[in-house]
Amino acid sequence: MALAVHLKSASDLRGKGDRIARVTFRGLSFYSRVLESCEDEARFDEVFRWPIGSKVDGSEMLEIQVLNHSKVFTNRLIGTFRMVLQKVVEEGQLEVSDTLIDDNNAAIQTSVSIEIKYQTMDGSVKVWSDGEFLDIPEDCDGTFQFETESLLSGHSQGSGSKERSVLSAMKLGKTRMSKDDHKKGDDPAILETEDLDRKAMRLGRAIDPDNISLASVTAVTTNVSNKRSVKTRYQMESSSGKPVDYQISVNVIEARQLVGLNMDPVVCVEIGDEKKYTSMKESTNCPYYNEYFVFDFHVPPDVMFDKILKISVIHSKNLLRSGTLVGTFKLDVGTVYSQPDHQFYHKWAILSDHDDITAGCKGYVKCDIAVVGKGDNIKTPHKASETDEDDIEGNLLLPEGVPAERQWARFYVKIYRAEGLPKMNTSIMANMKKAFIGENKDLVDPYVQVQFAGQKGKTSVQKSSYEPIWNEHIVFTEMFPPLCKRMKVQIRDSDKVNDVAIGTHFIDLRKIANDGDKGFLPTLGPAWVNMYGSTRNYTLMDEHQDLNEGLGEGVSFRARLLVSVAVEILDTTSTEIVSSTEVKVEPVSNISESATGKVEEFFLFGAFLEATMIDRKIGDKPISFEVNNRCNYGNQLDGVSKPTGAKKKKKEGGTESEEDESELIQNSSDEEVEEDGDLVSVSSTPLLKPVITDRNYFHLPYFEKKPCIYIKSWWQDQRRRLYNSNIMDKIADKLEEGLNDVQEIIKTEKAFPERRLRGVLEELSIGCSRFVTLANKDQNQAGRTRLDRERLKSCMREMESMSQQAKTIRTQVKKKTVKDKLKLVLNFLQRLRFLADEPQHSIPDVFIWMLSNNKRIAYARIPSKDILHSIVDEEMGKDCGKVNAVFLRLPGKKGFGPAGWTVQAKMEMYLWLGLSKQRKDFLNGLPCGFEENRAVKGVGLQSVPPISLSYNMKQVFQLRAHMYQARSLFAADSSGLSDPFARVFFSTHSQVTEVLNETLCPTWDQLLVFDNVELYGEAAELRDDPPIIVIEFYDQDTVGKAEYIGRTFAKPITKMIDEHYGPPRFPPQLEYYQVYRGSSLAGDLLAAFELLQIGPAGQAELPPIDGPTDSERGPILPVPLGIRPVLSKYRIEVLFWGLRDLKRVNLAQVDRPRVDIECAGKGVQSSLIQNYKKNPNFSTLVKWFEVDLPENELLHPPLNIRVVDCRAFGRYTLVGSHAVTSLRKFIYSPPDKNAINNWAHAGTHRNTLAVLEEYNLKTLSVLFLSVHYNAFCYNKKNVSMYNKELESEFDNFEDWLHTFNLYRGKAGDDDDTSLTDDDRVVGRYKGSICMYKLPLSEEISRDAGFDPNMGMFQNIPHNDPINVLVRVFVVRATDLHPADINGKADPYIVIKLGKTELKDKENYISKQLNPVFGKSFDIQATFPMESMLTVSVYDWDLVGTDDLIGETKIDLENRFYSKHRATCGMASTYSIHGYNVWRDPQKPTQILAKLCKEGKLDGPHYGPGGRVKVVNRIFMGPTVIEDENGLKKQTDEHLALTVLNHWEDIPKAGCKLVREHVEIRPLLNPEKPGIEQGRIEMWVDMFPMDMPAPGPAIDISPRKPKRYELRVIIWNTDEVILEDDDYFTGEKSKKMSDIYVRGWLKGQQEDKQDTDVHYHSLTGEGNFNWRFLFPFDYLLAEEKIVISKKESMFSWDETEYKIPARLTLQVWDADHFSADDFLGAIELDLNRFPRGAKTAKQCSIDMVQNEQELPTISIFKQKRVKGWWPFVACDENDEMELRGKVEAELHLITAEEAEKNPVGLGRSEPDPLEKPNRPDTSLVWFLNPLKSIRYFIWHNYRWLILKSLAALLLLLLLGLFLYSIPGYLVKKMLGA
Repeated sequence: MALAVHLKSASDLRGKGDRIARVTFRGLSFYSRVLESCEDEARFDEVFRWPIGSKVDGSEMLEIQVLNHSKVFTNRLIGTFRMVLQKVVEEGQLEVSDTLIDDNNAAIQTSVSIEIKYQTMDGSVKVWSDGEFLDIPEDCDGTFQFETESLLSGHSQGSGSKERSVLSAMKLGKTRMSKDDHKKGDDPAILETEDLDRKAMRLGRAIDPDNISLASVTAVTTNVSNKRSVKTRYQMESSSGKPVDYQISVNVIEARQLVGLNMDPVVCVEIGDEKKYTSMKESTNCPYYNEYFVFDFHVPPDVMFDKILKISVIHSKNLLRSGTLVGTFKLDVGTVYSQPDHQFYHKWAILSDHDDITAGCKGYVKCDIAVVGKGDNIKTPHKASETDEDDIEGNLLLPEGVPAERQWARFYVKIYRAEGLPKMNTSIMANMKKAFIGENKDLVDPYVQVQFAGQKGKTSVQKSSYEPIWNEHIVFTEMFPPLCKRMKVQIRDSDKVNDVAIGTHFIDLRKIANDGDKGFLPTLGPAWVNMYGSTRNYTLMDEHQDLNEGLGEGVSFRARLLVSVAVEILDTTSTEIVSSTEVKVEPVSNISESATGKVEEFFLFGAFLEATMIDRKIGDKPISFEVNNRCNYGNQLDGVSKPTGAKKKKKEGGTESEEDESELIQNSSDEEVEEDGDLVSVSSTPLLKPVITDRNYFHLPYFEKKPCIYIKSWWQDQRRRLYNSNIMDKIADKLEEGLNDVQEIIKTEKAFPERRLRGVLEELSIGCSRFVTLANKDQNQAGRTRLDRERLKSCMREMESMSQQAKTIRTQVKKKTVKDKLKLVLNFLQRLRFLADEPQHSIPDVFIWMLSNNKRIAYARIPSKDILHSIVDEEMGKDCGKVNAVFLRLPGKKGFGPAGWTVQAKMEMYLWLGLSKQRKDFLNGLPCGFEENRAVKGVGLQSVPPISLSYNMKQVFQLRAHMYQARSLFAADSSGLSDPFARVFFSTHSQVTEVLNETLCPTWDQLLVFDNVELYGEAAELRDDPPIIVIEFYDQDTVGKAEYIGRTFAKPITKMIDEHYGPPRFPPQLEYYQVYRGSSLAGDLLAAFELLQIGPAGQAELPPIDGPTDSERGPILPVPLGIRPVLSKYRIEVLFWGLRDLKRVNLAQVDRPRVDIECAGKGVQSSLIQNYKKNPNFSTLVKWFEVDLPENELLHPPLNIRVVDCRAFGRYTLVGSHAVTSLRKFIYSPPDKNAINNWAHAGTHRNTLAVLEEYNLKTLSVLFLSVHYNAFCYNKKNVSMYNKELESEFDNFEDWLHTFNLYRGKAGDDDDTSLTDDDRVVGRYKGSICMYKLPLSEEISRDAGFDPNMGMFQNIPHNDPINVLVRVFVVRATDLHPADINGKADPYIVIKLGKTELKDKENYISKQLNPVFGKSFDIQATFPMESMLTVSVYDWDLVGTDDLIGETKIDLENRFYSKHRATCGMASTYSIHGYNVWRDPQKPTQILAKLCKEGKLDGPHYGPGGRVKVVNRIFMGPTVIEDENGLKKQTDEHLALTVLNHWEDIPKAGCKLVREHVEIRPLLNPEKPGIEQGRIEMWVDMFPMDMPAPGPAIDISPRKPKRYELRVIIWNTDEVILEDDDYFTGEKSKKMSDIYVRGWLKGQQEDKQDTDVHYHSLTGEGNFNWRFLFPFDYLLAEEKIVISKKESMFSWDETEYKIPARLTLQVWDADHFSADDFLGAIELDLNRFPRGAKTAKQCSIDMVQNEQELPTISIFKQKRVKGWWPFVACDENDEMELRGKVEAELHLITAEEAEKNPVGLGRSEPDPLEKPNRPDTSLVWFLNPLKSIRYFIWHNYRWLILKSLAALLLLLLLGLFLYSIPGYLVKKMLGA
């Protein structure tokens, strides 16, 4: 068969150009040759021929496109001709001439002329030769190619013609080009699956070692990927709907450029329903606030991130009036959370008016916004300079990639119709309705509600309809791109009492748009979206109603909704535009049934091969399983009338679908069961009573007979979407597996991780290229939406780019760069997962329910795409046609917490979903050896699916579970330990290990043997994919049942009879499996599993189990020798230092504690502390024991630390315990003799310090506050600023002394917020461990001064008590959590050390969240009794107890003894006088000598020329110092300090010493664990009391502001706008103003001053000579004015505000009988304002508008400045306009100077100003009428008067002429 098209010509073309034509049928396109320089006609005269594998259907389409060809750019479409081939099929030949249509489906003049021939054959299937696909007909010299890339390109290596023919066949058969309404799915008779050699579809490649997955090479490591994939895939608990703590902090700093005149603005911050307001600032449109707000939430993440955060500015709001809205900015919380560090810092939000979208920007608000979840750390970004932040355009509050100028857009959400709604009344209500009304109507009144960007829109309510039709669209007007990520679409049931959600769907705008260069606006559909939620049986109190609201995973199909989304960018300049943003609902036209795709019949088949681990609570009643994928497709319990659509659609298919089906099923035509060919659906298994497995679980006896289900359903055929998604998912899965392999190799330190990574990248590159090839099919399949087309393009671009990037990165992967490149490739994985998520749904997900006693118990939800069939391997769902383990869990909130961790049932299931036409292969993936049992007996019924399978082939196996050890298990007992045992499940078998008492790290060393395990299917299948093993861990309790600890999964390595038991696969190696408790980790299991086939000879053939049973432990088999690790002898030395902060045990204090150390059954005890209160340190420091440990360090068992209290009568009480899970960091490795720098020593510190910010002069002068300290900082340029605790920079100062927290009590779970790990800490053990292999080299012990009693712990100080002076410096606190109702706090400091507590309560700082304390505190303490320093910030309250805001704890002992010398920070320079004086009692030379002596180093040797030598290093530095009198002396201190500042460079003993620093520590509150409550900036110095006393503490008290006086003289104004009518002349055209000028400093509005009034200015000129005086306090370093005032009349004390120094001048028009009129204003930032113009003419509005570009001056430097400045205000169009000019003089003097040279206010004494020389008109007019008349008449009418006089003169002359001309003429005539 073939279809031939003769393309003759295209005529009536416009213009001249090169033309080309494309002819497309079934997705295969041919191109014509290019006709150059055609004018109105293009004569192609070419024939195109398609060989086809199945009959052409009458509804198929042919498409011809005529294009303008371009050599450089893409071809441009002229028009398209589409034709249904019905006539061609009937007649075989047809000639057509018709016009083309353009993109908008409008006819154009151009027409095309063609002839079509269709040659058919009798047979419906043809066997193809290789050439027939590829040969281009001789009469066609055009090229044919695919949409983006030919299928034939790039496959040459290793792929033969067979592959090419297969691909081409696939292409031709798989896709149809068709018109929108008549769409057709896959043709059944194109290719049989058997015809495809699937291997030919993969590229034939030689095996490259880089490409081998670790999973397949058991020699390298045992089944890494097997283990991992099962581990991550079966997480039981769904955490999506669980509430979490969030804190949102918003700091409103200031607003600028607010549109409006003389405003009193207030900023409102609104999140959800909560609103908070700033204070009101008077008479300014650039107010400064610096107010901090905190919002606390406890909601699920999805709810939190969908909340809208709104910042609004309101003008003149007060108690009585709500004020007028100036502008609003909104974004969702999720946008903030997705920013780096979850915050926007110092960014400007653009305000817009939502009532008038044509208005433009309404101003800017500068703010910080941060969103903190539990455990998130907010980092304070490095502060930019003031001028950088003033660049508003460069610092807008927008995510990266969003354009600065956003446009308004309309978002159209079209709601067409819904299907499959559940009934929303109980059966009682339904019966009552029926009784009263007499008819049984649909029991639901649905409407659709859409929420977007804080707005809601609703459709109309459709009464009593399960299939409502709305045909309405909801229109939102919002800025584009919107800062709200999701749109919430909800079907609700209208009810008189309470509307209820039926189902919810979220549309993620990021997934339906692309913001790239070739991107597209958000678009969706028209497409069906499926909604999931609670089960469909309606109850008045629906316990799963949250699921219908979109919280958590839906457990049932609720409805599907036909919806579309479109966006239109608005042209706000258009006059016709509606300026409001109110949500509108308007009707739209209906769309056709076929617009969403052709309805096809789908077939779902499932087989239950095994049902085990059924919870014992339901094990006593018969159980059945139900599978459904929609309300009526497979749902038994909820009985709803079947939608009319399903059957009707089936009938519409008519003979065509029957014919298709019969073609497919075994190519025979007599296989229909019923008249209409309908197969009866069987959706549930028969009831069966469970059989007991063990005390916890039951199983169903599905042995030889396996029940099956099958369901027919009808859906729009949109498989292409799912196929593309599957291809990307598979690429992503493979990539994830590969990356996990690489990480495992790096973690286990195996060889060549770079090879594996290169292989991963190679696979990724090939996979992406393969996607481009496969996805570009079905281009014109029915129901393809714009989003389908655009998504395909963007996915293909992304995949191509990813393929190229992967190739590039592959070439760059080297051993050193593996980790960096790994991070890059992880980004690919995220991108792939994002792309694979298809926003337009098609087939609903499949739900499997376990039913018992006619109730739904537990469910599993399986995405339909995962089980969708395709003949192309890559497109097939990952679980389609495979046996998979499915775990059922409890629905909704029942599944939260402990209930969610238990398995309700474990199923081994086989599922297949595909078109009914393709269902011939639906049983192919089942394990072989079964017979089908059908419900209907009869001849020729192969097409009826089986209702059960009978297996006659089974294999017998022995499973060996080698349970060696577990570590870090969950603490399930109140002692802080557990009594763990493990239960292993495999198929229907279960066994347990022994119980080991009181341990979190049990070493069972036990082999569990499962004999005679029967598995069904072929041996080879079981070898490659054995069933999974489930291992559960429990805590044995003496009373009650065992408590669940956690679960893990594993797959065994399988050995068949014919395989040899030996390397590389056997014996298996022990591996770690992560144990999960819900979604959190609960430990690790070290084990190995092997599955051995038992042959005819029985168990005799199996490898023998080595070794006798363990006689001590009874009949317990140990793990055999080949599998258990190889052991070596190790010595473990333990340093016992002391115990700290031990809490009471059973109400009794701990008095005589002891520490027991145990590892692998051996251990050692510390000496007994005789009196814990007097001295909590141990008398004997070092003890050791020897133990056999595995040679592989990764397999080392944990080391257990237990503290017991020895009480009277020989009783011992456990105080607490700690398990050291990894001993690697304690393994001693001898120093490398060769590399002098590469020493391994406890004192070395890694050099990868986090950022040490070298703060510049200005920043430090802001931070450290007194005059002394500032000067001190000026010279100390290198005071280090640590943005976190000092401990995090120096490894907790655990260079030789480690701290181990002791735990007691049951561990808390993730969702148990009341119990945290900190609550379980009952004390701390201080000590250390050193372990090494025996024998140790003798060189160590031969060192001079080696003390054998101390072992490896040489040269450590003694642990006797020591007296220390502790000096705590607290600089300031920032971003404190508000503690008072007014959103502020009154903080003060409390310092606690041991029993000493210092409260600075009387110095609390009123109403401040960023208080500057500037305090130092001295405390004397004795280590070790008093070593934990607590610095707290409390909130002072007038009434009641003070509240803790937050606290930080510092372990001073570790700092004191650390080799990093954290006692007193090392200064960068040495000075002996002034504020920069050396603080440490020891001089640098003494410190250096001591360090060299302790480290046994040669030196220091001071030489001539400023040199010093230590070991083999020479350092240079100055050798002269100045004393107080300026005399110079020789000194070595500078040299010694240079060495100390580079101490980390010294071999062997060197480590980084702590520099002079300030640390910023987070403040935490025990009531809000994990969430910062603010930060405190501080440092601590410590001085031993037996050393010389240190000098006095540095004064860091806050610097006092300096008093200044600003004198402003207003000389004149000019060109002030004239507002009033001239009432002297009564003419409205004449204007005048009574001008005066008002001025004030920002923050001192109540002290505003006015000039006198210049009356009746007719020109805008005003003369004043008036002086304003503004005294103020100013902090020069911070450039802020300091104001102290009471917030309100009820305030207890004054609050200090810091405000930028800004002077406001305004010009007003005075009115006698009404409010004065505001004319204009100017605001000058006194630190940077433009220099005034010399004359009024030179003064222009540019001085305000282009302020950034003009040079600026500071009054604090200039002191005196005079000039002209413009007054500006906004006009009606919100544009700046000039409203006048002012000549002013600014003079700044200090308070002392002002006292010496006083001046008067206005024109008063002393130093009075002259009276202004004002024009006389400004006097009262009747006192001087002539002058006034001169002014009023001459001034305004002089030209009119002059013209009138000139005209009068001309008239006079003309009159005289006329009067004298007769006489003159008579005289002339008479000759007189």
